Amino acid sequence: MNVFLWILQGVLAAMFVAAGVLKATQPRDKLISQLPWVSDVPTPVVRLIGVAEFAGGLGMILPGAFDIATVLTPLAATGLAVIMVLAMGLHARRKEPQAIGFNAILLIVAAVIMWGRFGPYSF
Repeated sequence: MNVFLWILQGVLAAMFVAAGVLKATQPRDKLISQLPWVSDVPTPVVRLIGVAEFAGGLGMILPGAFDIATVLTPLAATGLAVIMVLAMGLHARRKEPQAIGFNAILLIVAAVIMWGRFGPYSF
């Protein structure tokens, strides 16, 4: 199960680091063409979401890899789960069911990591 959790952490980390860098660095016009919801959210909030996703992605891997402050991994998973719940709310208001489904999958993965790393498979 530990290997399975590491695989989930790696996949989640890769997705959120990439998404975070995109949201934190790309111009607003380019983001709107790729992520239509950005048009409804102020630019500083989009940047904050990007930084939070980037930090959460790093938090999935680095604490366990270096065996330093390993409690940060399940906390990062919790933070990413919260971001996904909020994202699902935004997409529900915008009537975007496919985006809600994708966010739900990421939420489930984050919840499995939270369960495993807070519980029986903590570092």
